[in-house]
Amino acid sequence: MTQVVFTPRAGLTQLPPLSLYVHFPWCVRKCPYCDFNSHEARAGIDDHGYVAALLRDLEQALPAVWGRAVQTVFIGGGTPSLMSPEALATLLDGIRARVRLDPEAEITLEANPGTFEAEKFKAFRVAGVNRLSVGIQSFDDAQLQRLGRIHDSRQAHAALDIALAHFDNVNLDLMYALPQQTLVGALSDLSQGLAHGVTHLSAYQLTIEPNTLFHRYQPADLPDDDLAADMQEALEARLADAGFSHYETSAFARAGRQCRHNLNYWRFGDYLGIGAGAHAKISSAEGIVREMRHKQPAAYLQAVAGGDAAQTRQRVARSGLPFEFMMNALRLVDGFELAWFSERTGVPLADIQRELNQAESRGFIARSATHLRPTLTGQRFLNDLLTLFLKSE
Repeated sequence: MTQVVFTPRAGLTQLPPLSLYVHFPWCVRKCPYCDFNSHEARAGIDDHGYVAALLRDLEQALPAVWGRAVQTVFIGGGTPSLMSPEALATLLDGIRARVRLDPEAEITLEANPGTFEAEKFKAFRVAGVNRLSVGIQSFDDAQLQRLGRIHDSRQAHAALDIALAHFDNVNLDLMYALPQQTLVGALSDLSQGLAHGVTHLSAYQLTIEPNTLFHRYQPADLPDDDLAADMQEALEARLADAGFSHYETSAFARAGRQCRHNLNYWRFGDYLGIGAGAHAKISSAEGIVREMRHKQPAAYLQAVAGGDAAQTRQRVARSGLPFEFMMNALRLVDGFELAWFSERTGVPLADIQRELNQAESRGFIARSATHLRPTLTGQRFLNDLLTLFLKSE
């Protein structure tokens, strides 16, 4: 596979790192808070047929990334752990055969309790998965019922035991500010998760998203904003005491265990997205293009068979690039190197000096000659900070 030759014409000085996202759209049951592209598997799943479509999708997308090394692979959903080990091995072997996958690539699989079997996850590890992300959300049975999860607390603990028996890099997803949840309850969930020895933890506040069952029927007794903020601060303090660095808005990791795939998103790297509803961001000498695959699995399969899985494909306007970059990079607690802005957008840093000055004067950011980071105020009022860059032209 020949190395790509990059001749800049759109202001980009070099191509950023490249990741691959693979979307598996099926779940056992749709959770009432979930706004991801997921569909209940009511008639069974032809995982081998879907994997064949994923690999055809990848082949069709290769001209846009030809010769570029893929640094990370993230298989998300949905519930990818519903796949058989054989289908997953076919997928990863097919990816290796089609792209220049870094020998040290981080390969993550999302998994939910209720799909865990020891031999199955051992086979996932043999196939090449080296990082698991386990969607626990809570260890409280009453909360799990309110969230519509298919597992109970016993299965949650068993899933983490199986995960850590086969993987040394495991993320745990937890939610807080749940219906009727107290500060003590939120901290209890965290303590139980930390007791397993996970290397990464994502802590998300429950938010009510449009087009979800919770949006239509909002749960009663949600914690108010003050209590939710108290929970966030207490969780952050407990994680710091446990040796976890807070490196992104909702992400915490032990030393060297930050999610490399997500870091590439937040640093405005490129990513190819295959699978139903997957998104992509691809840079070239001509500029930056965003794509979205057809969301409905049947429509996606039909589109792949027709030779183009993308439902939408749009070049990002130069005027929108500062906001897009900041929307990602300002999620990083330690911020970013200023050189990345012009390297990865093609927009000179001088074009946003007015916005940077406003952000600094309001106490939202701190910067040096080479680096910029959000302050604690900027982290807490991130939407206000980002709004400044919507005005860039």
